Amino acid sequence: MFFDLIKTRRSIRRFKDKPVEKEKIDRLMEAALRSPSSRSFNPWRFIVVDRPDLLETLSRAKPHGASFLKSAPLGIVVCGDASASDVWVEDCSIASMFIHLAAHSLELGSCWIQIRKRDHDQTKNADAFIKETLKIPDHIMIESIIAVGYPDEVKKGHGKDSLHHDKISYNTFSSKE
Repeated sequence: MFFDLIKTRRSIRRFKDKPVEKEKIDRLMEAALRSPSSRSFNPWRFIVVDRPDLLETLSRAKPHGASFLKSAPLGIVVCGDASASDVWVEDCSIASMFIHLAAHSLELGSCWIQIRKRDHDQTKNADAFIKETLKIPDHIMIESIIAVGYPDEVKKGHGKDSLHHDKISYNTFSSKE
């Protein structure tokens, strides 16, 4: 079952105009909360956004790679408390992947929108823009937004022949480039 999920999951950026049911949102959030966390510190915080006006505003968080959020019925803002853990980035990334895999298992599409270390414009970073929009306290850092919805595009999974097996070494590092 797991290998079927990872073989067929793709980033989806076009969504049907259909809301995601509360039961499915609850399952996505359960998956996130079940994700591994270093020393069980659980530094993550999740903001579920389903208001179209907020999704449209968040789609402008950075100049490139977020515009499709305005057509998604759901966005999950993945945040971390940097004061709670020195590996909040890693923990938030793991939780994000759990959300992606859970979405795919529920026949939903999803796509990661990188926020951390991205600019909104020349005067403000994307983190600050989103904090203002969603009233997030300063000590909470934003890792990403995950767009979620029913796919309005079909993408085949990546074939095994497209995998970068040359990136694997055994016992010691080997550069095969």
